[in-house]
Amino acid sequence: MNTPAHLLIGAAAFARPANGRILWAALLGSLLPDLSLYVLAGVSLFVLGIPEQVVFGQLYYSSAWQTVFAIDNSFILWGLALTIGIWRGWRVLIVGAAAGLIHLAMDFLLHAGDGRAQFWPISSWVFHSPVSYWDSTHHAFWVAPVSALACLTSYVVLWQQGMPVWAKLFFAALVGAEIWVARQWLMFF
Repeated sequence: MNTPAHLLIGAAAFARPANGRILWAALLGSLLPDLSLYVLAGVSLFVLGIPEQVVFGQLYYSSAWQTVFAIDNSFILWGLALTIGIWRGWRVLIVGAAAGLIHLAMDFLLHAGDGRAQFWPISSWVFHSPVSYWDSTHHAFWVAPVSALACLTSYVVLWQQGMPVWAKLFFAALVGAEIWVARQWLMFF
């Protein structure tokens, strides 16, 4: 899924109440599995000036980048964080780890050909889903409307929790971003 969808769904599922530290924990947990991609691609594209085709056609699939992705997308590590949060009674860690795990579960099911080794350090096995959130040759035309509906539903759930005004605007922007990005994926892929 696209990162805006992860943020919306993670916050709606786990940020209760949808404000303060709990909301920030849900947002951070939802973002962290994708953050390394943004940092690596951003530095490569905008600082080092590497062409987009090289970044997403070669570097993305390189062993170095895939190792980074395996670490921050590891069910094992996120599960360990959740276990520690439960054991210590740290609600912020529980919410963040649960949001991270739901992110990983959605990615596990929706990455066809671009999945990650999500069982690091135990295994480097990668599940290649038959379904993709972006690739129309792997049913993205069916996934995109379901994802958009999940985002809209998440926004309604968050709205009903009495979010502060900044959060309502932020999540509305995420819904718009999700719809725009999904449209771009479908038009070009």
